[in-house]
Amino acid sequence: MGLKQDSEEEPTKKNQDVGKQVPDYPVIDKQFLAAPIKSAVDKFQLVPEFLKVRGLVKQHLDSFNYFVNIGIKKIVRANNRIVSSVDPDIYLEFKDVKIGDPSMPGDGMEDTISPQKCRLSDRTYYAPIKVDVEYKTQGSDTQKTSKDVIIGRMPIMLRSCRCVLYGQDEAELAKLGECPLDPGGYFIIKGTEKVLLIQEQLSKNRIIIDTDKKGNINASVTSSTEERKSKTVILMEKGKMYLQLNQFTKKVPIMVVMKAMGMESDQEVVQMIGRDPRYSVLLLPSIEECARHGVYTKQQAIELIESWVKKSTYSGASSEKEGRGLSILRYIFLSNVPVRQDNFRAKCIYVAVMLRRMIDAILNKDTLDDKDYVGNKRLELSGQLISLLFEDLFKSMIEEAKKRMDMNLARLSRSSRFDPLQYILGRSISDGLERTLSTGNFNVKRFRMERKGMTQPLSRLSFIGTLGHMTRISPQFEKSRKVSGPRALQPSQWGMLCPCDTPEGEACGLVKNLALMTHVTTDEEEGPLISLCYCLGVEDLELLSGEELHTQNSFLVIFNGLILGKHRRPQRFASAMRKLRRAGKIGEFVSVFVNEKQRCVYIASDGGRVCRPLVIADKGISRIKEHHMKELVDGVRTFDDFLRDGLIEYLDVNEQNNALIALYEGEATPETTHIEIEPLTILGVIAGLIPYPHHNQSPRNTYQCAMGKQAMGNIAYNQFCRMDTLLYLLVYPQRPLLTTKTIELVGYDKLGAGQNATVAVMSYSGYDIEDAIVMNKSSLDRGFGRCIVMKRLTALTQRYENNTEDRIIRPNREGDNAGKMQILDDDGIAAPGEIIRKDDIYINKQSPIDTRGAMVSHAELADRAYRPSYQTYKGIEGESCVVDRVALFNDRNNNLSIKFSIRQTRRPEVGDKFSSRHGQKGVCGTIIQQEDFPFSERGICPDLIMNPHGFPSRMTVGKMIELLGGKAGVSCGRFHYGSAFGEPSGHADTVEAISEVLVDKGFSYNGKDFLYSGITGCPLQAYIFMGPIYYQKLKHMVLDKIHARGNGPRLMLTRQPTEGRAREGGLRVGEMERDCLIAYGASMLIFERLMISSDPFEVQVCRQCGLLGYYNHKLKTGICSSCKNGDNISTMKLPYACKLLLQELQSMNIVPRLKLAEA
Repeated sequence: MGLKQDSEEEPTKKNQDVGKQVPDYPVIDKQFLAAPIKSAVDKFQLVPEFLKVRGLVKQHLDSFNYFVNIGIKKIVRANNRIVSSVDPDIYLEFKDVKIGDPSMPGDGMEDTISPQKCRLSDRTYYAPIKVDVEYKTQGSDTQKTSKDVIIGRMPIMLRSCRCVLYGQDEAELAKLGECPLDPGGYFIIKGTEKVLLIQEQLSKNRIIIDTDKKGNINASVTSSTEERKSKTVILMEKGKMYLQLNQFTKKVPIMVVMKAMGMESDQEVVQMIGRDPRYSVLLLPSIEECARHGVYTKQQAIELIESWVKKSTYSGASSEKEGRGLSILRYIFLSNVPVRQDNFRAKCIYVAVMLRRMIDAILNKDTLDDKDYVGNKRLELSGQLISLLFEDLFKSMIEEAKKRMDMNLARLSRSSRFDPLQYILGRSISDGLERTLSTGNFNVKRFRMERKGMTQPLSRLSFIGTLGHMTRISPQFEKSRKVSGPRALQPSQWGMLCPCDTPEGEACGLVKNLALMTHVTTDEEEGPLISLCYCLGVEDLELLSGEELHTQNSFLVIFNGLILGKHRRPQRFASAMRKLRRAGKIGEFVSVFVNEKQRCVYIASDGGRVCRPLVIADKGISRIKEHHMKELVDGVRTFDDFLRDGLIEYLDVNEQNNALIALYEGEATPETTHIEIEPLTILGVIAGLIPYPHHNQSPRNTYQCAMGKQAMGNIAYNQFCRMDTLLYLLVYPQRPLLTTKTIELVGYDKLGAGQNATVAVMSYSGYDIEDAIVMNKSSLDRGFGRCIVMKRLTALTQRYENNTEDRIIRPNREGDNAGKMQILDDDGIAAPGEIIRKDDIYINKQSPIDTRGAMVSHAELADRAYRPSYQTYKGIEGESCVVDRVALFNDRNNNLSIKFSIRQTRRPEVGDKFSSRHGQKGVCGTIIQQEDFPFSERGICPDLIMNPHGFPSRMTVGKMIELLGGKAGVSCGRFHYGSAFGEPSGHADTVEAISEVLVDKGFSYNGKDFLYSGITGCPLQAYIFMGPIYYQKLKHMVLDKIHARGNGPRLMLTRQPTEGRAREGGLRVGEMERDCLIAYGASMLIFERLMISSDPFEVQVCRQCGLLGYYNHKLKTGICSSCKNGDNISTMKLPYACKLLLQELQSMNIVPRLKLAEA
């Protein structure tokens, strides 16, 4: 059919290609059939379309939207009634819940708020949680309803569906003071932007076969349902199999468990596991173990299990009716497999499958599961985490309300009205959510979840650093463990997680980042899918005997960890499911995976799986044709239409194992099932900035990923309206000359972080050893690498309990402090535009002396009732800073708060750190006048000189191609591309093409120029490789790190110099430095360092008793405290710390005596 359509459209064009006229054969058009197949379609346009609907930050938003629209309603529906236990007629029922628009409680009404307002005034960006309740009060028979009762406030994620910014265009965003390029996806808590990181976990409800430390094989299932969470482990010890559960005191033999669940016949168990004699031999010890305990019937097994239950662990309603042992088996053991009406058969089959997997693993070590395999992992997004948190807080609030209702009802004998509404209007939900998000410590007792550091302040060093922070994945392991397994780059991460972007050091390989086109799924409804599976020929387990479980050609069907049944024709079943998915009849994220090894079909629809879109190919021919892409470019089609028409589908990691994916359309073979949309999408956002990364050695790309986040540049369009604690801005940022497709997709070309510098690769001046850079002074004068540092100071005027408050008063223009108050305006606050120096007063504030006691009106207080509490600027001597902006606002407690933004312009100096986009970092080694710099025949003088020794060992060929591409781009006036793996698809210019342009414009094809020395004026003896490279200025500057001290502050206790740069501390000569000096024999130097320069102290020592005395100024002589006389007193010098030690020992009843001898 496809062929016929093509043949109607194409023959004219094709035959013109061939160049002959069609002969009039009515039957077969041979020349058309022999004509070459149409060239590959450029599918790149799909990537920006995908990023409009999914990807990057959208998974945070999707997940939060799912919680707001569906998740929160489910939680409230599950716990919707509060019934008093004192008087059962009194109840309160939650009918409906919704989240309102972001607002804060004002005077009698809600004031709407915008995120920018919250950032500036240190408030939380939240929206009220409104419920409709129906309740019955005491004494009245009628039900009352009340609408929109606010039970708490939910912090709102920016750009989610409840946010003010949702769906706004650029003009409306500008009115609200927001940047259109800002990704959203974070919360604003008390004025700071917080990100809930994606959390990585092992997937729930899946059987995982693994070995423990002793090499024993075990099978574990972490069950997680709405009601409870538990972990079940079946392990092998000395050939016998045991069940390990927290509720039992010791390991229970597995056959005893099977018998307790109603499988009394050993034969049936053997049949369920498999008739293969190798299986039976390994099962035999476990069967014998069961007989050794004398267990043959269900009743005996239950009694034996009963005796092993931990005391007082389980107290539930069911524990009285049946034994505790059986109820543990029913509710806790494999709690994801439901038991209906005492039918334990499903659990027995599940255990049988677990045992069979374990025995397979003993017979063949290859079948062990890999815990680090990405398909066995789930990513928890912010919506799921907040949903857990809200569920915990909501249940706590209900319990608390019930308790307080009961207490009041029990006390109440009075006739006043009892109103149950007042009990749900607490602050507990709002405070709990706010506290957890602001500290990042999740303590959810209900789900036994205690994690620290789940939220982080959003890093705002550079625009790309912010984007990268949103896609970061936080690991489940703690960093200290020296494990190589989880750190290794897994082949299954291809296309899902970025291979480059991971930190160096202790978190290496544990902290990962999402790739460009990854999507993380959210949960889907299970019911319809299960019934669909049964319709497609899955045979129900209830109808099968143990013998039929593992017949030759049938596969088990496992859906989200539940065994549904078996199917006789698995491949046909899988393709039917896939057809339905491509037709859009079931969710696009349902994955179907046929595992030949385990003879299973896995169907997954749970949330947290990583998946990515791929183009479907039929027998190696892509389904996407030219006309589809044309419709996309014209705006007729969207990405979702491609999904709906079955041209593209999402595959998760497991289903990728059933696919054969071609990188480019040209490489497809008839077996190919899918084609990549674009190979550059296997990299993440930050690695996408690197031009030609496939020509670099791999660690260099990783280094650049770490440094790209520290580059200074623009942060957002609204960067001058923000008041951040620290802001680094480049004065003249540029977009890179050699760009990549990713740069344009994420908007880095609009908010760049670097400048195009003309670089000459040569050795010069000797100040360029080990990656140092020689810089041109005139370039720096013209503004190369110049940056602005903005710091924030805050001042708060408080109100005290006796109704007094701080006041800000006029500065005194003459007097002792007048010199320090020069920058103050007449209102006592620093004026914008004034130069502020060290120890200048920037707010002239006074506080009342008496802040407690009786109420006073602050108008009556006399001036002498105030003490000065002005704030001074603690900068470094010699910095010239300017007060940039002053903002006054009311904080959440209605106190006046003032923020000052302090601006400082810095130009590059020796020791500042620069880096190109290839992990080639270097510090400025020296700055040389332009007259002494080499120059080319055209009069071009380089901005920096880089030492050629940086290339050979690092193998950053990408940097050389960047230089060529930049040079060609400058001379012909277009931006060249260097996207990853882009040469075959035309998204990266080849070196041949670039060289042609260079030769065309009169340069050498290899980028080398003829240079003259600036010092002698003679030509240099070699051709110099020279051209523009994009350089980034990093945030590490000498001015922030320089530290030295002559004399300065000392500690009170030991009288030694303070420690640390912030406190003007000294540089410590530690134990190891002391050892070096001892080895040199430099005794006077040690004496000077350890005592004279540190804490010298004169003491009086009694020669008789050896204790310390004191100096009596009246008698002008030393006196010993214990001998009570001054006869044999000597004066000596000691370190003060030593004198302190002697006195501390004396306080503990140890007497140190000093024996003195004449020197």
